[in-house]
Amino acid sequence: MGVEPQFPPELGETEPASMLNPDGTLVAGQKTDMPPDQIVAALRLMLLGRIFDRRAFSLQRQGRFGTYSPVEGQEASVVGAAVSLDPERDWVAPQYREMAALVRHGLPLENFAMYFMGHPNGGRIPEDVNVLPVQIALAAQLPQAAGVAWALQRQGSDGVVVAFCGDGATSEGDFHEACNLAGVLRAPIVFVVQNNGWAISTPRRIQSASASFAVRGVGYGFPGVLVDGNDLFAVESAVSSAVARARAGDGPTIVETLTYRMGAHNTADDPTRYRSEEERAAWGERDPITRVKRYLAAEGVLDDAGADALADEVEGEIETALQHALDMAPPTASDLFDHTFATDSPRLAAQRQAWAAAAES
Repeated sequence: MGVEPQFPPELGETEPASMLNPDGTLVAGQKTDMPPDQIVAALRLMLLGRIFDRRAFSLQRQGRFGTYSPVEGQEASVVGAAVSLDPERDWVAPQYREMAALVRHGLPLENFAMYFMGHPNGGRIPEDVNVLPVQIALAAQLPQAAGVAWALQRQGSDGVVVAFCGDGATSEGDFHEACNLAGVLRAPIVFVVQNNGWAISTPRRIQSASASFAVRGVGYGFPGVLVDGNDLFAVESAVSSAVARARAGDGPTIVETLTYRMGAHNTADDPTRYRSEEERAAWGERDPITRVKRYLAAEGVLDDAGADALADEVEGEIETALQHALDMAPPTASDLFDHTFATDSPRLAAQRQAWAAAAES
């Protein structure tokens, strides 16, 4: 007779650090270091992510976008980490929900859109933008991110890498290898694990027996922090501290952001088949954008009309970027050979010549 596996309880028993209540008031004894203008800029980025989601879903349903993964509900986790970085010296290694962080770091929004349109230019990162490409394969970007951090360390730079992944990615070997290498090297990297409760349809409670993903850092020789991922201030504070630690030469940190994916895993997913509406509604009360809007309104910084105007501005930016992307000349077969090597390898050169000869015949 077999032994039934004993899974851990839900993460609610592990209390994440929080600074901003869902009603927009500060937690007793807490104070944010973010000035009002930075909070408004962060809200703008959060709105960028949510509004772009809606347009992307529409374009995917029209057959003009490929499979797309929305960020709705996780905006504070992405933006709180992003605003902790200096785009001139730091790097971002995304998974696939971090568009707002990439744009904040300098990636043109139209490039991000072109990626989902299947245009080769969408996968090419401008030379002056310190980001790695969108990564669909879970955790595959993490060893690369650890390598970038090691390179910065070897170069004597004080740059830091923030590498994003989800809770499902922590079950991949690449996560272990990247954390282990980074810990041994004391590399300047922060692993931001966005724990949204679901690895597609696999619930967190059977993803891992550990009390949190943050505690795994101990096994690699560096600290881990669990924060309320729907709290912009808590995420910014935790990641800023981790970045400062890495910049000082003290090595990596795991920052686990406890959040929730409000929509589907991607445009090919139906979350109603594995999640209850009650669960979604409960998390809807902790909406990260509403939380920041309430705080700014209470502080007299941005009222409802100002927030609406900000959203309108963001919608205009998105429409302009999408139009630029749609107006791009479609790719040709010759584009397959570009942006692969700085100089064509002998094999690639032969393939290019063969294609050109076939195209002329």
